[in-house]
Amino acid sequence: MKKIVYIGNNLKTTNPTTLVLMCDLLKKAGFKVWVYSSKKNIFLRLISMCWGVLKNDNANYILIDTYSTFNFYYALVVSQIARLLAIPYIPILHGGNLPNRLKKTPKLAAMVFKNADVNIAPSKYLLNEFQQKGFKTQFIPNAIQINNYPFTTRAVLRPKLLWVRAFDKIYNPQLAVLVLAKLKLRFPNACLCMIGPDKDGSLEDVKKLAKDLNLEDALVFTGYLSKENWIAKAAEFDLFINTTNIDNTPVSIVEAMALGLPVVSTNVGGIPYLIEDTVNGLLVEKDDADQMVKQLISLLEAPIKALEMSQNARKMVENFDVAIVQQQWEQILK
Repeated sequence: MKKIVYIGNNLKTTNPTTLVLMCDLLKKAGFKVWVYSSKKNIFLRLISMCWGVLKNDNANYILIDTYSTFNFYYALVVSQIARLLAIPYIPILHGGNLPNRLKKTPKLAAMVFKNADVNIAPSKYLLNEFQQKGFKTQFIPNAIQINNYPFTTRAVLRPKLLWVRAFDKIYNPQLAVLVLAKLKLRFPNACLCMIGPDKDGSLEDVKKLAKDLNLEDALVFTGYLSKENWIAKAAEFDLFINTTNIDNTPVSIVEAMALGLPVVSTNVGGIPYLIEDTVNGLLVEKDDADQMVKQLISLLEAPIKALEMSQNARKMVENFDVAIVQQQWEQILK
């Protein structure tokens, strides 16, 4: 039985993280998996990760969750220890801003990615960016349990908007409020539900903007919801909006597609590799409330076209099902 050491932030959360889902997938495929680390302190976490590699120097592979900011240095240190021990390692590319990391610190990036057995990109955006730089890279999407996402056929669309993300300035949550304000000029009964925790204080800014625009009665903030609860909540809404300024392949969009919610998103980062404009969703320029409202109105006035797009989206994300993803990982690791 092959032995895998998985390096990532194994911090406890209510919803299963990608790391937890991946570990379950690997165990079901017959691998032994050791995970590092669950330490909250960033320096203790790094020490634990390094110890995990040294302790398991007979591992067949080391998998490394790799991001673009401070956590990049976890991948850098761990990958170099793996090289010294002659253990094959595989970075799993999660950071939507990793292309900037390749430009900002090209020598350090090359130390990690050039010497990898293979780099795994969960988005075709990162696949393209890394292949262009000459790094051996393969696409395997983040897995979802497709049966957990009931597809709802929305024959008639109501101006009920859903937004799911952490409140962080890079996700531009204020744009969602501006979109609601403009949509209400055409549809006075329009409303918006925003699901997610506050990450950098943006929630208070959003609430202030909603108050200034007199939208408090049309806007609901749920805070953080478990996966099960937000999926249930989604059944109450008919359109999904994504307002981010920087992104990779948001799981929330994949999940919205699986649920049959027509998606209107900003055209940034990896989004156009996930959404084919007018085929399985609609794309608009970032920070453009007028264009997003125009696209929402086009869906509300053409529900048959919206349904066709949502059916195309569901068909696409069925390829992200855990059974398919498991087979792809087995081919890599066996």
